[in-house]
Amino acid sequence: MAELSLIDDIRAASRLMVRELGFMDATVAASDYPPSAVHTILEIGIRGPMTSGDISDFLRLEKSSVSRLVRKLIDCGELRETPDEQDARSKLLSLTAKGRRTLEALHAFGRQQVRGALAALTEAEQRTVREGMMLYARALRASRVEEGQSAA
Repeated sequence: MAELSLIDDIRAASRLMVRELGFMDATVAASDYPPSAVHTILEIGIRGPMTSGDISDFLRLEKSSVSRLVRKLIDCGELRETPDEQDARSKLLSLTAKGRRTLEALHAFGRQQVRGALAALTEAEQRTVREGMMLYARALRASRVEEGQSAA
């Protein structure tokens, strides 16, 4: 079992990262969109076309929230819906040309933000940050999945 001071230090660092990355703001990543919309654009851009259900599962958002979010992004010209050839009941969401431009701007903003932070670290520290964050993210997911299975 991890000691309480270690747990509290990690929690404090997590809160600081959330604030420094701008997730307490109404909009993030130098965009006009809230975090859920930014993540939707990023994930569709990285993974390719997805259904609303896929987005809901992947981003861990309520289906009704995703429905409103997707409608807003379609109305803003960021996403388009097309029928799913594998399942006529589903629609695939993909980025429009405007959505791809927004995606590139989000990537540029995020990369610059990380580049600026990493500039203060040695190469060894940069690798430590990458490995530590990847390990911690995987452990958070595994813990959530494990808790979900034990609750079932």
